[in-house]
Amino acid sequence: MAIHRTGRARTRALTTAALAVVSALALSACAGGSTPAPSGGSGAAADHGEISVQYSWIKNEEFAGEFYAYENGYYDDAGFSDVVGISGPDTGVAKLLSGTVQVALSDAASIGAAIAEQDAPLKIIGATFQKNPFTILSLADGGNITTPQDLVGKKIGVQDSNASVFAALLNANGIDPADVTVVPVEFDPTPLMNGDVDGFMAYLTNEALTVELAGYDITNLAYADNGVPYVAETFSVTDQYLAENKELLKAFLTAEIKGWTDVFQNSTDDSVALITKYYNQAAEDSADGLEAVFGALDPTKTAKGLEAEKLLISTPETEANGLFTISDELKQQTVASLKAAGWDVSVDDLFDTTIIDEIYAENADLKNYLP
Repeated sequence: MAIHRTGRARTRALTTAALAVVSALALSACAGGSTPAPSGGSGAAADHGEISVQYSWIKNEEFAGEFYAYENGYYDDAGFSDVVGISGPDTGVAKLLSGTVQVALSDAASIGAAIAEQDAPLKIIGATFQKNPFTILSLADGGNITTPQDLVGKKIGVQDSNASVFAALLNANGIDPADVTVVPVEFDPTPLMNGDVDGFMAYLTNEALTVELAGYDITNLAYADNGVPYVAETFSVTDQYLAENKELLKAFLTAEIKGWTDVFQNSTDDSVALITKYYNQAAEDSADGLEAVFGALDPTKTAKGLEAEKLLISTPETEANGLFTISDELKQQTVASLKAAGWDVSVDDLFDTTIIDEIYAENADLKNYLP
């Protein structure tokens, strides 16, 4: 089955999102008023009502922590009558600005582009992925691209919506774009397997696994480890919603921390079973959604995807500071990576991590997510 032929809506949908921002900005004033204000405190007595959360992709292993938060009642305990998780693909930018959703699981490139290009009033308040999942995928007996300099003279398959991020990889490593042949591709890695390209812009958590499971020996040139480190799967909100709903967001992020802690403390088999349950429910609820289009989850690939994600989520910094935290160094690295892609934003433009920092200051035990 071809994977993600429709495209994915993180950096893949930046052009569409940027166009939508223009009209959505006019509606941003209402973005902070759709959820009841908390009565005070983030304890069990709080009543935060219902909120909507835009997922960046289909309801697969990328949202295992959210599924545990549902399954184990963490959202309920936090005072929410319902947390409506909305399947992607979607960057969430336009929906945040219009007030259609209150939180989006997006990425630094999508949020940073909206801020840089349209002065969108958005903030990243935490990040699930400390490392972005982009990679230049190659075959070990083919292009075997192990260093950025190996890109020189090669044919690289790049999706149109990822052109800016690929340009950032070249820029960050001092490579002249004229020295690389870019071949337009979709998200199906067949051109790589057929030898039509030497490298393929992919996800460590998706297409790289597809090719590996097809029996090929692969080589990954991970962006995060080769000059383009930035956070992804970010908790993103409007400035107004953040200012008006700090206790609600504190309660929400606390539930999320507990859910993702369960991902690390439960067996992979148990997590795959839970992911499959929520994926299948999404397919039943929306027959024309991508969950239904893609058909049944492959449990082997789902398990591998989950383990690959853990490597992006858990780092020495999160072990010390807690899940979703973003160090000052990583914030600086993120804005530098965005600048290499053509989006000039400051740390203060992009981030406000006061809530996640407060959570751990008040509940240090939540830092202990590893088994």
